[in-house]
Amino acid sequence: MQTLALSHATTNLVARNPLGTETATCKRLRPVYAVAPPPGLQFQASRSMPPEKVEIFKSLEPWAVQRVLPLLKPVFKCWQPSEFLPDPTKPSDEFTDQVRALRERTAELPDEYFVVLVGDMITEEALPTYQSLLNTFEGVRDETGASPGPWAVWTRAWTAEENRHGDLLRNYLYLSGRVNMLMIERTIQYLIGAGTDVGTDKNPYLGFVYTSFQERATFVSHGNTARLANEGRDPVLARICGTIASDEKRHEIAYSRIVEKLIEVDPSGAMLAISEMMRKKITMPAHLMHDDEDPHLFEHFAAVAQRLGVYTANDYANILEFFIGFWNLEKKQDLTPEARRAQDFVCTLPPRIRKFQERADDRAKKLKPRGVKFGWIFNKELTL
Repeated sequence: MQTLALSHATTNLVARNPLGTETATCKRLRPVYAVAPPPGLQFQASRSMPPEKVEIFKSLEPWAVQRVLPLLKPVFKCWQPSEFLPDPTKPSDEFTDQVRALRERTAELPDEYFVVLVGDMITEEALPTYQSLLNTFEGVRDETGASPGPWAVWTRAWTAEENRHGDLLRNYLYLSGRVNMLMIERTIQYLIGAGTDVGTDKNPYLGFVYTSFQERATFVSHGNTARLANEGRDPVLARICGTIASDEKRHEIAYSRIVEKLIEVDPSGAMLAISEMMRKKITMPAHLMHDDEDPHLFEHFAAVAQRLGVYTANDYANILEFFIGFWNLEKKQDLTPEARRAQDFVCTLPPRIRKFQERADDRAKKLKPRGVKFGWIFNKELTL
């Protein structure tokens, strides 16, 4: 996405794939990668930050101790996956009854819901990739693997908190019997091996804009899966998804607080970073997802999420609109001329996104429905 224009191919894809992948991203996937990432990644250029920008993050370490680290929860106050799952330490008949009750509840949920829940779970399970991404950011990376600095402490503890999400969803899905765990496990392995390419360029300005947006997107997505689970008469799964969403919200607060501070200490630099990420589009971290059978798996998963209302192009615009207000971007003064142009671009972008989406929706309505088989649900075919 560049300046004011989106290509027809891109907007058409947004209608089916609001999670942020561009058409080229989907086309570049191939069905088999043992270790290496797919070729032709879009954002491979990597730029180093000027030393004075790195120093900003060094100078903010005391602030991070006071304003970021308190958003982490002590481990003994954190929920754990076992609290939501059938208890195998119970007598066998009681454990079996708990599993049977879980299966009876999930029997009410449609296949489309499981595709979205599996996609969300796989995204959470690729956590090693995301910690690696954070550790590319200059000035905040964990230099030793156990650095005591506040940025490194945050990254490790954030990873530890996020790790529970995939564990819980994966075990719940396994016990449901509704999904093909072999295909899911292969997808997770492929995704971790492929990595991610979101255009943050080792730059924590870009990185924290990205993570702010991404955490809010996952908050929205998990919140909507909670709503649908409740409507499908699985209150336990609804509570699981809602609990995960509350974690994502707390993490969003941390990352958006960092960007807010950057806007305070370096308004022009922060505004340019926000604009750059919006021009690139916020590509979801699992955009290289694929399996043995479907090289366009992420695009198809995103299309189902759009149709169910779990995460839509309108959500994307809403999130941007939220941050424009939260960071008070429209009223920022003392910007360089380039940053003022970036400000104008960002602050006028949400209505343009919605207008492009309306046109894309109109074009999509003229297309014939097509069936896609998902290995995650035993090759059942869904209409997209």
